[in-house]
Amino acid sequence: MKHLYHLSHIDLDGYGCHYLTSRCFDRIECYNANYGPEVKARLEEIVKKIEQDRFVNKDPEEMLILITDLNLTTKEANWIEKEAIRIGAKLQLLDHHGTGAQVAERFAWYLLDTKRSATKITYDWLQQHYDFDPENRYADIVQAINAIDIWLSDDTRFEFGKVCLGMISGAREINRILFPSEDRALKLSLIEKARMLVTEKEGNILLDDALHPSKKAFFMADKNDTKDNLVAAYVTKLLTADKHRLTINYRGYKGILGYNVGSSSLIGNAFLLANPDCDFYMDINFRGHFSLRSNDKLDVSKMAAEIGKGGGHPNASGGKVENYKDSFVYSKVRDFVQDYIDRKTSSQDRAAS
Repeated sequence: MKHLYHLSHIDLDGYGCHYLTSRCFDRIECYNANYGPEVKARLEEIVKKIEQDRFVNKDPEEMLILITDLNLTTKEANWIEKEAIRIGAKLQLLDHHGTGAQVAERFAWYLLDTKRSATKITYDWLQQHYDFDPENRYADIVQAINAIDIWLSDDTRFEFGKVCLGMISGAREINRILFPSEDRALKLSLIEKARMLVTEKEGNILLDDALHPSKKAFFMADKNDTKDNLVAAYVTKLLTADKHRLTINYRGYKGILGYNVGSSSLIGNAFLLANPDCDFYMDINFRGHFSLRSNDKLDVSKMAAEIGKGGGHPNASGGKVENYKDSFVYSKVRDFVQDYIDRKTSSQDRAAS
């Protein structure tokens, strides 16, 4: 048996790879990254997790680091190869981006094929090495993803793939930085719905019609409601369960910091009603713009004015963090914002004294 640590891209093709490996391996941990420095950061997470599993939890299984739909630089490839050897893990990369050609020539574990999507490469690799999908249950959805990703417009599954492409890019209800597992689960559930319809007549239209109810089904708890309300309730539960990680403070008031959560009125107010121990809710986006919500416990218009040259209403305000430094690691965002708030309030206190 293998314990798989799988890093993939954040588009349809990347999640298509996750969809397949999650159906092939019993023990699998998934990670996602966009191009750039996030790739190295996620690989560092994987290395730390393997160290924990192998040396702390005494996991006896063979460990495999799989990278799909992402090309590495020479520096990144050298680093992960050395780390894999050090921690006793095997390494495999499956990709189709021509920009990785020179790096692929240097490493035996780097499989590059520009004529297939990463999902198709992964599918073929799983079939070859793990006898995956002997009944070809996943062949049609793989064909659809392959057709749209490398733009095979004459392929019979191309139009279906177009709907799948928008399906994944439009699945923004859960922030992937804040709640990566839940975000991934939503997207993989949508790909599974697509697989069920891909062979149907006019399957692309059927899938397009099914997207809204499929999302509602994912977020449904005990009763039906509008999708916005279902999402707000779902995200509120996530925020509540994880609020110890999200907590920030402002002048003795306790709040939480969301990152690119959106729908601040719905989600912020729902969270504050469910968590009376919190005085405010703050959500910041990747540009440093923030929204603030309160439930008559703190005048957030004053808070917004003090920390972000903003304003609004006592229970609903917003502003912008100066010189905001974004990160794809949530803890760094929270630490930056908390330090920023502390510096702003201290500066105001000194000026007033």
